[in-house]
Amino acid sequence: MANTSDTSDNAPKNKQSSQNSRSSQTKAESLPGPMDVLRGARAQLAELTGMEAESVSSFERMEDDGGWMLRIEVLELARVPDTMSLLASYEVTLDAYGALTGYRRARRYERGRADRS
Repeated sequence: MANTSDTSDNAPKNKQSSQNSRSSQTKAESLPGPMDVLRGARAQLAELTGMEAESVSSFERMEDDGGWMLRIEVLELARVPDTMSLLASYEVTLDAYGALTGYRRARRYERGRADRS
């Protein structure tokens, strides 16, 4: 019987805790996952530049605002042979919801060239 009394005393606390965890889950569920962010970033950059992304070479979540920073490799100029094609590396920033907030071309290079050590 004492347990029944304890349960009713704890009910408001448990209800509050339950509501807090539900609101946290709702917020987390509304944010896109990493794969959704990657797909969205590639599509948004392609729409803005008119060039298709070939790959994502880096991807990280920024601690200050929960946004994202990506480096996306883009084919800028196709050449024959393919090793002479020009690629560019774009730094792309997105907000926590995956909306593109900025981009810039960080470097341009030939496909067949490696970075100097």
